[in-house]
Amino acid sequence: MSLKVYAFTCGHLTGELGHLMEGGEGRIRLPIPAYLIEHPKGTALFDTGMRPDCQHDPAARLGARLTGLFEFDYHPGEEISARLTALGREPEKIDLIINSHFHFDHVGGNALIPNATMLVQRREWDAGMDPDSAAKRGFNPRDFDLGHKLRLVDGEHDVFGDGSVVCLPTHGHTPGHQSLKLHLAGGDVVLAADSCYFCRTLRERRLPRFAYDKEAMLVALDRLAALETAGARIFFGHDPEFWQTVPQAPTAIT
Repeated sequence: MSLKVYAFTCGHLTGELGHLMEGGEGRIRLPIPAYLIEHPKGTALFDTGMRPDCQHDPAARLGARLTGLFEFDYHPGEEISARLTALGREPEKIDLIINSHFHFDHVGGNALIPNATMLVQRREWDAGMDPDSAAKRGFNPRDFDLGHKLRLVDGEHDVFGDGSVVCLPTHGHTPGHQSLKLHLAGGDVVLAADSCYFCRTLRERRLPRFAYDKEAMLVALDRLAALETAGARIFFGHDPEFWQTVPQAPTAIT
């Protein structure tokens, strides 16, 4: 089994640390990650970043609330399709989109990957399809209800059937948030996404101000900590200091 993984930065957002971590002060510039996973049985993206129209008019796309919370540093060439093309991969040939959850900075590029099957936790999909729930969670179905084929899963899911790419339920940030565990030559890696924004989130258990279920988030953090103790490397969702240590495409993560 040969697994290759590439990390992309798909723009940045700047916001108040206090919204993202209890007791945080000042402003913080957040990387927006996405990952390409190449497996002998197919190719997958873990998250897709933001929509390209957020590069020039995010307020029109996202509304006043979100654009009041964040400053956007996102430019042509940073959208997921351009990142793939620069790596020599064709966006229309990606097999799977594995979305951690349905917030705008994780599903905004789904439209740019037109032929993929979308793999998501069933409870996240159900929350996104319910208008009241979607509005409360900040979900916009125009980001994810695009006609992709669906693979809805319940809990832990072995994507390719050999244990190399496994979806881990890490609910709490949203109703059906999931992380992704990868078995690489250098050891296991866990792409935490928004179950754990920062290294300090895991070390200090300082949760964001807004969450669907904070008790479930703490359970998810306990699971991540146990995986780390067992030797896994945790890739934090939006940690700028950690992100500086992550090899960027065209260099693969090993």
